[in-house]
Parts: sequence; structure tokens; C-alpha cells
Amino acid sequence: MTNKIVRKIVFIDEGRCNGCGLCIPACAEGALQVINGKAKLVGDIYCDGLGACIGHCPNGAIEIGEREAEQFDEVAATIHLKRAGQETGSSALSSSGIYSNTKGLVSEPNSCPAMKQSIRNLPNRRQWPIQLALVSPEASFLKQADILLVADCVPFCYENFHRDFLKENILLVSCPKLDDFQSQLYRLTDIVKKSGVKSIKVIHMDIPCCSGLMYMAKQAISKSGKDVLLEEVTITSN
Repeated sequence: MTNKIVRKIVFIDEGRCNGCGLCIPACAEGALQVINGKAKLVGDIYCDGLGACIGHCPNGAIEIGEREAEQFDEVAATIHLKRAGQETGSSALSSSGIYSNTKGLVSEPNSCPAMKQSIRNLPNRRQWPIQLALVSPEASFLKQADILLVADCVPFCYENFHRDFLKENILLVSCPKLDDFQSQLYRLTDIVKKSGVKSIKVIHMDIPCCSGLMYMAKQAISKSGKDVLLEEVTITSN
């Protein structure tokens, strides 16, 4: 028999919800998903009722109310987050070696003649891969690293990104809106736990959804229990 109590929990007004997904990064437990163009509460046991998602909805479609619901289950929420990471392909990628650290730090351009000159013109290349979803928490280049966690649109909008930021840092790229936020959070938390990173500098655009990257970094550090220096840089879009 289901153990239900009357408690605080998220309510979503689907009439106001436009499916923008800005609430998703704010829910550290993965209780919210956009399904058929609307934000949905996918399980009562994943919602802690604290309402961290409320301020991120531009249409005021989310509020906290009281109703009979299953109690929040932190263990179940953790398992849910882990499963979300696996369903986005983490396990398959790991077994195939796509995100393993076999390539590690980049030393030479690849063998394609047409690409050699353009690759040489990218200064300070440190490692491959760079997408957060593809980087193994066990990668050797992460050990005691200073990490740049960058919204993937930033290098296209900031002309001097490589010169001003990359330097000796390890680059991790993600989009808090278009990528699966919960699986990215799980991956980043795992990286912080296992690699002993010294610092994380978050670089994002000055738009609401992009700020979710800073929230991701804060949550990852908090969940890891590690003491990591955190810095934020905002790139203006105009």
C-alpha cells in the first residue's frame, strides 16, 4: 500500500506553461520533465516540495501547494538521476570507449591534411573530448585540473574565447537547456567526486536558460562534498 501524507508539492498550471524548460535545471532531484510540450511532475517521490523551480518559470506556471502525495524519497531521487544518465547513453558510451580517456591530452593534429592548418590555429587545445556528456570521470586529464564549464554557444559569440579563457584549463562544454540537465549534473558531480578538480569557472551567456550552468556547478559541488573554488563569467549577448 502506498504511504501517502498531506505535504507541500509542486503544482503546474499547464495553461500557462509554454514548455520552455527553464524549470528543469532548477530541480536538482529530476522531478520535472518537459513532456509533449509541457512541464510535468514525473513522480511525487522525487519532489522535495522546496520550490527551487518556481523562480525560473517566466510565466508563473509553477507554485507550491499541499495535497496528498507520497513522501519525498532522497534515495529514489538519486537512483532516478543515475538512471536518467544511463538512458541518455552513458553506459553505451562508456563500454564503446567513446568517452574514455584513451585520447587524453591533445598533442598532434589528426592526420586529415585538409584539417591540419585549422587545427593548428586553435591555441591551447588541452584534451579531447570536450562535451561534458562524453568525458569520463576517470579521465587522467581531469586530475587536479582547473575546469572551464562553458555553455556551448559562448565560443561562437565571444571572439577571443581561446585567447582569453582556455589557456591551461580543461574544457567541458554543455547546454543547460538543450542537453539532458539531470544526466549532465550527475556526470559533473561524478567528475568532481573522483578527479579532485581544484576549480570550476563557469562561462555562460546573459540569458535565463544559460544561467542554469552555474546552478549545475553549484549543485555538483554541493552533492560531491568537495571544496572546489567556483567562479562565474557572464558574456553579454548584445
